[in-house]
Formats: sequence, structure tokens, C-alpha cells
Amino acid sequence: MTATVDLPGSETARAAMVVSQLRTSGVSDARVVAAMAQVEREKFLPESQRPLAYRDRSLPLGNGRAQNPPLATGLLLTEARLQPQDKVLIVGAAGGYAAAVAAKLAAKIVAVEADPALAAAARSALEGQAELVEGPLADGHAAGAPYDVLIVDGAVEELPAALAAQVAPGGRIVTGLVDRGVTRLASGVRSEGGFGLTPFADIETAVLPGFEKPRGFKF
Repeated sequence: MTATVDLPGSETARAAMVVSQLRTSGVSDARVVAAMAQVEREKFLPESQRPLAYRDRSLPLGNGRAQNPPLATGLLLTEARLQPQDKVLIVGAAGGYAAAVAAKLAAKIVAVEADPALAAAARSALEGQAELVEGPLADGHAAGAPYDVLIVDGAVEELPAALAAQVAPGGRIVTGLVDRGVTRLASGVRSEGGFGLTPFADIETAVLPGFEKPRGFKF
């Protein structure tokens, strides 16, 4: 049985998140809304951040990492159009929250996290709901490919082609992007020849390390 974090007011805060953040801002998939209404977000955060679990902003997790805001995760999951039979790769597991929500919507979840402390916390909190892989985020988990869906739960400067290639042709990709200091969400479909991404929302998104574009030489 999943452990419950005893945080007074958490159920009320979770319900308020659903009403005031998700339903009013484009999280239109009723299955995503229902899953986020069930999953205890506070359980996947450090104790110091649990009272802030349902605020619509990034939350610091230490070592330069942050938890994506609930709305950003909700919009990514909505755009991913997860199906019950899907095999899903989540990059940027953090404490495991997105993986826990996705596990209610799809058959198989593989979540990748680079930070050892976050990976350990996510593995414990997920309690077997998803496979947690510790390693560089940009590497994904090629051993488990192909995937039907790739969800990058954060913003990256550049999505590596080798990571996108772990998605089966016809599979879906959703991610945050960093563009000249602005973060936005984007989606696309993997084809035999590669992939393309189309932005669909400008929104605060936690930036993930390890996806920096090569910098040109400057005198």
C-alpha cells in the first residue's frame, strides 16, 4: 500500500490546485486531472518543500535542481495523450511525481534521474509504480527502447537526437524548451527521418541540466 504523508490541509490544497490551476489553464484531459487529483504531490518532495507542494511554481530540490510546477507537468501529460497500452520514458524524474501520475495513465513507465539523492527518494516514493533508472538525463534509457512516448519533465536548451531516437516512429515527444531565457512547452512526433517540435505554451518550467547547446567560440 502507498504510504501517505500526513500534511494538514494537503487534500484541500490538492483540490484547489485542480480547480484553480489545471482546469482553468488547458489541462483538458479528464484522465490527467483525475490522476493529479489522486497523487499526493507532497510525498515526492523534500520535507522542507511539502507545505508548498501545490503552489504553481518551481520548487528547489537542492544541487541546482527544481521540481516542475504542477501546471507545467499537467500540460505536458495532457499533450502527451497517454494511452493505457503505452510505454513511456520520463526524463527528469526528480522526486518521482510525474512518473507516479503517468503510472495511472499508461502501462509501463521508465523514469530517468541523474541526481543520486533524488533518484533514491523517487525510487522509495514510487514504491514500484515505475522503473527508476539513475544516469545522465540526456542519455535516457536506450536499453528499454523503443518507447511510445517521451516526456521531458523540465526545460532543455536542446533535445538530443539520440534521446529522441529512443521513441518508436510515430511516437510522441513532449518537453520544455529554453529559448533566449524564456521557457515554453513543445510537442512533436518522431518519424523515420527524425523529429520536430512545435511550441504550444509559454510557461514557467524547471530547467534541466545536461542539455546545453554548444557555445560558439568568442574572442
